[in-house]
Amino acid sequence: MRASGVLLPISSLPSRYGIGSFSKSGYEFVDFLAAAGQKYWQILPLGPTGYGDSPYQSFSTFAGNPYFIDLDTLISNHLLTESECESYDFGDNKRYIDYEKLYNSRFKVLKLAYERSSIKDNPEFGEFLSENEYWIEDYALYMAVKNSLGGISWCQWPEDIRLRQPEALKEYKIKLAKEIEFYQYIQYEFIKQWRALKAYANNKGIRIIGDIPIYVAYDSADSWANRQLFQFDEEGNPLQVAGCPPDSYSATGQLWGNPLYKWEYHKETSYAWWIRRIEHCFRLYDVVRVDHFRGFDEYYSIPAGNDTAEFGTWMPGPGYDIFEKMEKQLGKMDIIAEDLGYLTSSVLELVAKTGYPGMKIIEFAFDSSGESEYLPYHYNPNCVVYTGTHDNQTLVSWYQELAPEDKWVADNYVNIQRTDGKEYWDFIRLAHGSVAGLVVIPMQDYLGLSDEARMNYPSTLGGNWVWRLLDDEITEELVLQIRQMTKMYGRQFVSL
Repeated sequence: MRASGVLLPISSLPSRYGIGSFSKSGYEFVDFLAAAGQKYWQILPLGPTGYGDSPYQSFSTFAGNPYFIDLDTLISNHLLTESECESYDFGDNKRYIDYEKLYNSRFKVLKLAYERSSIKDNPEFGEFLSENEYWIEDYALYMAVKNSLGGISWCQWPEDIRLRQPEALKEYKIKLAKEIEFYQYIQYEFIKQWRALKAYANNKGIRIIGDIPIYVAYDSADSWANRQLFQFDEEGNPLQVAGCPPDSYSATGQLWGNPLYKWEYHKETSYAWWIRRIEHCFRLYDVVRVDHFRGFDEYYSIPAGNDTAEFGTWMPGPGYDIFEKMEKQLGKMDIIAEDLGYLTSSVLELVAKTGYPGMKIIEFAFDSSGESEYLPYHYNPNCVVYTGTHDNQTLVSWYQELAPEDKWVADNYVNIQRTDGKEYWDFIRLAHGSVAGLVVIPMQDYLGLSDEARMNYPSTLGGNWVWRLLDDEITEELVLQIRQMTKMYGRQFVSL
């Protein structure tokens, strides 16, 4: 089956309250996708973001981001008033998110809704807690304790609660009962609103592609509550951490700092935690993109405390065994393997053995050697092609900044004849016309925006994850252009 979709994070949707959410604009975006003949909406991870605002560094791999809860829905449910919502400063820039203002305001508004919710009397809330018992209690307690201690990471908490001593857990649960229930309420509201939006998309024939980071954040409920899963010492300090070795992009490599898994333990438990994690993802999404898929074959292990990633070692991951166990438990899964970067023969063998489609990036295709593996004539149908991802330049800026010799290759390969400055459409066309079963185009590329709209500059802090779509940017002309191209290359969704 040939299909196409659009990449747009929830955070990038237009809204009145500082960040995209499960609001009316989310439903309108689904309508746009259907009108444009699309079958997929790809988003970024939905987890609550922490330091650096990255969706790939979340306080929980199971929880949802409270910022995405639609305030207008809470207003219509008489839990908030419009004047209350408008009295808070969420930032006044419709183009960019101000995370500091969101952090200082959003929870205050949500606390008002919680206090009026009479949530204890709602039988659906009790059902939600039972369904999500495997993570919700630890997460809500984690956030309540964290807030009570000024937001510091769990590694700085008092020893009794840091090490989860039974008496301390009992004491904090009693002392912080109201705050714990608040965080449970937020998650209840999040999942209720997300399920409604996803159901609307599915009913329109649009499937959701979610995104899961391979690693969890150290400052997370996952690492605090499940220390046995990670390479920690007895005090909960990491022994080794994740990252990438030095390459042409970074002389000292990338030091991510995430805790590494204790794969021997996971194997002994038949990957129970991972299976539960993936099962949870498929309750949220129709398709799951697994970030940094290479880490299942080999992972880069850096001694904790190092200032750079220069002195790490490649270590064996679980390999095919984990996916065999998952499939046995969960059945056939729609997974996309993020297999970008330097790939060894063993990684390629693993991807092939799983049968999962890998990723191809048009922006990686053109260099003066003319031998890039990302040139479309290398593709097979079992792959997903993107013009670029959240970590790349927009097509417009990428093309403008191509080295002359690489630009010559691109121009000749694509046979660019344009004089209108809209060469980005030729590269979108190249992706659509390829044999790839699925093509996904970032919204910024369809709009022809420059790097002011870029989502992320890897290995940098500040100024990332902030771009937002404006209300009037999706025009009837654009819908028609996308639909015509989708139809021309046999990817069009035809509604029933």
